[in-house]
Amino acid sequence: MTKPLIEQEEKLGGIYVLRTSEPAERLTAQDTVRSYKRLAEVERAFRCLKGIDLLVRPIRHRTEERVPSHIFLRLLAYYVEWHLRRAWAPLWFEDEERPEERKRRDPILPTKPSASAQEKKRSHQTAEGFPAHRFETLLAELASRARVTYEFQSGGTRLPFRQVPEDGGPGCQDQNRPSIS
Repeated sequence: MTKPLIEQEEKLGGIYVLRTSEPAERLTAQDTVRSYKRLAEVERAFRCLKGIDLLVRPIRHRTEERVPSHIFLRLLAYYVEWHLRRAWAPLWFEDEERPEERKRRDPILPTKPSASAQEKKRSHQTAEGFPAHRFETLLAELASRARVTYEFQSGGTRLPFRQVPEDGGPGCQDQNRPSIS
């Protein structure tokens, strides 16, 4: 390559062009870029469905009717996970202000974490004082909690006994369980 061609390539380095068939009145340039950036969510969903994120082991199906059933169950599992991620977002190291900020800010500029997200990352606690988690650690924390009911019988008498994990309050860990971080 010649030197002018190299200089021209350097000027265009890191630039990409998005083209859409939608009219500008219906989809602005900023909305086009936002939609393109949301493709990462779709790609993550496909990786999750194909990978081990959902903890649904690969099954070698032998009949034609079981394959659609397996696909349906994987999609249902992903849908439940998607809802859990949205509902539990305040308990994570997640910037809760980001979805609203994405609508207002220039989609080309880099994202800056909000003050509340920076505080959550610094203190490892939510604004309410609960431990902040990643999705996986929150699932592990909740999996260790269960209400168990035992029933003792002696003669004709039944005695139920309920064992419920103690809640040490916001930010407190059970003394009998290791801390999850």
